[in-house]
Amino acid sequence: MINVSIVGGTGYTAGELLRILLRHNQVNIESVISTTSVGKRIDLVHRDLLGETDLIYSESFKNPDLIFLCLGHGLSRDFLEKNQLPEDCKIIDLGNDFRNDPVYNGKEFVFGLCEQYKEEIINARYVANPGCFATTVMLALLPLASKNLLVDDVHIHAITGSTGAGKRPGETTHFSYRDNNISVYKPFTHQHLEEIGNTFIKAGNTKLPQINFIPMRGDFTRGIFASIYTKWDGVMSDEDTISFFKKYYSSSPFVFVSDEPISLKEVVNTNKCLLHIEFHNGYIHITSITDNLVKGASGQAVQNMNLMFGFDETTGLKLKGSSF
Repeated sequence: MINVSIVGGTGYTAGELLRILLRHNQVNIESVISTTSVGKRIDLVHRDLLGETDLIYSESFKNPDLIFLCLGHGLSRDFLEKNQLPEDCKIIDLGNDFRNDPVYNGKEFVFGLCEQYKEEIINARYVANPGCFATTVMLALLPLASKNLLVDDVHIHAITGSTGAGKRPGETTHFSYRDNNISVYKPFTHQHLEEIGNTFIKAGNTKLPQINFIPMRGDFTRGIFASIYTKWDGVMSDEDTISFFKKYYSSSPFVFVSDEPISLKEVVNTNKCLLHIEFHNGYIHITSITDNLVKGASGQAVQNMNLMFGFDETTGLKLKGSSF
């Protein structure tokens, strides 16, 4: 058993992390820290945990083996500056502070994409969890990048649920705006582009092609549906390409290539990434789907934790999805 602490315990990511860890047979949650809810019962904030825990929010940790940082972007560095952690305590940051700038005050963060950096994660003390859009896109294209096959422009249209914007309501997240509505935001400039590009280069793609990324806000709460295409004429036969993808992910417990078209509900509430591949007019078209709060955030963080502490990679993550 390991003792873990969650810092920033009131948001969607922390709520999802709590749901997973309460069912993890190798974890004791020693503290959940919040600056706004100290002394308050956790199940009064995360109402779906009523009857499952009597934990209350605290203002400090005790002696954790691992700390999950579920803080707003830019706040993890501030937390580490102001708090002295136990000497042997490991860290998984779910924000973006260390994804592209991994060295901080003598600590070097490993990028936590389990399907690419498994061995490094196993030996890591500090891990930077990838972003949700980035995870969905990287898993779709990583096999091609590993063989230096991303040579033409890559086009990505991806739509995300409202939970991707966080719990605090805003002009584009409240019900009246989001319901029966779709909109584009941060076209060609999304912050996840940097970690996507860095990962493809490190995987073996010697020159990064133009990545044209159009993120969209969807009128649903959770999940990411990405439609991705690039030129593919004559590179590899259709059959060999699909076989290559399946072989590439054959040892992954959570990434699967579907022979049939896929839909978003098939991954919601799970740690899966599902891929579907088709070929049209000299292009390869890849559909990639994840749950932004699970494989795109808290589930992947637990997968990283399992690797860091020598647990089976799937422990606590055999979650029940529902396609209806």
